[in-house]
Amino acid sequence: MINNFTKWFLRFLLLLISVQGLAQAITKAPIKIKAPIKIKSTTKTVTSTARNGRTTESFNNNWRFILDSVNDYSSQNAEDTSWRKINLPHDWSIEGEFSETNPATAGGGALPGGMGWYRKKFAIPESSKNKTILITFDGVYRNSEVFINGHSLGIRPNGYISFQYNLTPYLNYGKDTNVIAVKVDNLRQPNSRWYSGSGIYRNVWLTTVDKVHVDNWGTYITTPLVSSLLATVNVVTSIRNQNDSVQPITLQTIVVDPSGRQVARSVTNATIASDSTLVNSPATSIKQSLELDLPKLWSTERPYLYKAISQVMVNGKIVDSYETNFGIRTFNFHTKKGFSLNGRSMKIIGVCNHHDLGALGAAINTRALERQLEILKRMGCNGIRTSHNPPAPELLDLCDRMGFIVMDETFDMWAKPKSPYDYSLYWNEWHRKDLEDHVLRDRNHPSVFMWSVGNEIPEQWGDESKGDTTGRVIARELVNIVKALDITREITTANNEPGAGNNIIQSGAFNLVGYNYHHQEWADFPKAWRGKKLIITESTSALETRGYYDLVPFDTIRRWPKRWDIPFENPNGSFTVSAYDHVSTPWGSTHEESVKALLKNDHVSGMYIWTGFDYLGEPTPYSWPARSSYFGIIDLAGFPKDVYYLYQSLFTTKPVLHIYPHWNWNEGDTVDIVSYYNNADSVELFLNDSSLGVQAKTGDDLHIKWRVPYAPGTLKAVSRKGGKTVLSKVVKTAGEPAKIILKADRSLIKADGRDLSFITATVVDKNGTMVPNAGHLIKFSIKGGGFIAGVDNGDPTSHEPFKAKQHTALNGLALAIIQSNGQTGSITLNATAEGLQKAIVVVQANQNGQEVKKNLVPAGRIKK
Repeated sequence: MINNFTKWFLRFLLLLISVQGLAQAITKAPIKIKAPIKIKSTTKTVTSTARNGRTTESFNNNWRFILDSVNDYSSQNAEDTSWRKINLPHDWSIEGEFSETNPATAGGGALPGGMGWYRKKFAIPESSKNKTILITFDGVYRNSEVFINGHSLGIRPNGYISFQYNLTPYLNYGKDTNVIAVKVDNLRQPNSRWYSGSGIYRNVWLTTVDKVHVDNWGTYITTPLVSSLLATVNVVTSIRNQNDSVQPITLQTIVVDPSGRQVARSVTNATIASDSTLVNSPATSIKQSLELDLPKLWSTERPYLYKAISQVMVNGKIVDSYETNFGIRTFNFHTKKGFSLNGRSMKIIGVCNHHDLGALGAAINTRALERQLEILKRMGCNGIRTSHNPPAPELLDLCDRMGFIVMDETFDMWAKPKSPYDYSLYWNEWHRKDLEDHVLRDRNHPSVFMWSVGNEIPEQWGDESKGDTTGRVIARELVNIVKALDITREITTANNEPGAGNNIIQSGAFNLVGYNYHHQEWADFPKAWRGKKLIITESTSALETRGYYDLVPFDTIRRWPKRWDIPFENPNGSFTVSAYDHVSTPWGSTHEESVKALLKNDHVSGMYIWTGFDYLGEPTPYSWPARSSYFGIIDLAGFPKDVYYLYQSLFTTKPVLHIYPHWNWNEGDTVDIVSYYNNADSVELFLNDSSLGVQAKTGDDLHIKWRVPYAPGTLKAVSRKGGKTVLSKVVKTAGEPAKIILKADRSLIKADGRDLSFITATVVDKNGTMVPNAGHLIKFSIKGGGFIAGVDNGDPTSHEPFKAKQHTALNGLALAIIQSNGQTGSITLNATAEGLQKAIVVVQANQNGQEVKKNLVPAGRIKK
């Protein structure tokens, strides 16, 4: 072990650096030693007794549901036997029909809202009579009111915030049943600028715990002093006492590594005041400090997680055990050098994502989230912005485990509205509570590096001569709220008008300034906002339909629409956008334009691209009949667009060679063939074995291209380095459609009723070449321990239902999502289409499921 003098010296040195205002400098100049210090192991393993005193179980199953905006079903005795039986999470809007007349409009996904009621009967054993029973909702969209046995527990207007209620005062025990009823009111629309979904669309948890227990989100873990040899871990634990008298307790905090080995421990005795002695009394906070020798740091490449186990003991018995995952890392946003993590300069290559999961709607599913992050990780993405609201807790758990730098965002508007019925209606009453709850819930996640308290807020503007400086006032208030709860992270807002008159930046509350777009102005930021740090909170807004290409030269840049408030015509006649990287919104830029500006400017910490995945709603540049976005690098079904490989070629070490588009054209057509590549000096292109020449990137080029007169046959690209072949890729002219090929992303899933396998259906010719314009109606049927949870093809204009057993292909591809029904065994999916040979794929469901693919950072399954 490190001797006491060494520890004292390290603490002194780290504290000195911190006091001098260089708290992050330790990451830039880590302590170096000539020989490693040998450490003797004196650790021990913490057993499962760490969970003594607290049980948290899923409360998702066996609910009843009805859509009804007239009747009141809050009473314990209300009749519900005829209602639909469902398991949560549930989004009723995704089950509806697309329609131009739905009040959400195409901007909200053109799906229905309404008012729904959920009810569930449950029993609490007599043995829990002296316990505290808590219910936690991870998110309900929106205006929820929860009743237990006819008693209202409260209302939460915000559709994204997590909240908890104490059921204990109103419960029956033993043989007497309880009824919980939840009213969800999403009638008044439009209330969102994207698809929100409707219902109890995130998980619900029931916790039974002793009356003396760690409070909800009751730990706060910081690591103020970090070196390669030693880290200080400070833990503040909030403990609540719901007995009638004060309680003497012992708090033992144990830190364990991923194998369960104890690596640090602290014990504190305290006396906890009773909640009943004060009205709205706060929980008692206990501060502890622990030291870790040779800490392993959390990074995007190696997201190492520790766990703090907070054990509350009364009279020597563990009455509560509360677990908190955390990571140890240092980071810095610098005015000139941009972002660094653990002393290494790096660019944040992030994406913005809305919360919907395509065909699954807003109903949260951990595997669906994990799949999205796997696809993004393979692209070279290392960051997620939770646009524009608190995310599902499972997303942050996954980002912790898979290594993403998260910008955790709370609000899309403040007091000034963007939609007629949006959150601005509730701002005055609820913004403080919602922001506090968001920070309290998420502040221990090592993946969270920034708080964003607003996106494109109308309060940016204001006439100071007329006294309108509300943006400055609110900005300062929000920053103070966050800093009262977390002092370890930067706070920012996403500004789409970051000029000198911006009231929010002028407030002086933000050291880290967020720019949305304006890539031409990134270079001049140090002059525009002296002494500030820059993060691109939103970039690009490029537009593509996956697999569709206009015969327009690749380098012909188009801005669609002409202006955001001018109706856009339909120049293609099919509401499509060319998948070449040459169309963007007028406020945005192409992917290459954004990336070049990022790479040229060291002071730019990174950027969050709009968006990683297409999402329901906001179908810019069109409106109805389009109903989902064109912004994604990946389409709504999870199929990458061509520009995906641009990022992969730049931000991964994996050898990349990608050529596009397809090679099915008409005689007389001239087509630009574009290639993204890396790890090579040049690429040679062949058409039917005849060379079309060698191309190489020069200067700041990010692609190469050939302009080729069409002739059917085979295009072949060969990348070389030092004269040796690195990769070769072939694109062939497809013949007539002949058959379907089915491919599962995972052939083994967990038989837990939630796990998923995503099945890609590809229409190919007799030789197995994908037919790039195939649009067959593919019919699916399933047998065994699963069901079809959704179908899709990534088409922003399709009005086919997602909750179905058939879907047309878009440019040769369609998707079926298989979900476990809880049974073990084989799940067989059949796919048929008129004139095509059918296909079959088999997925196995067992109790263990499949681990994440070996070439990815382990993500694991989320356990609550």
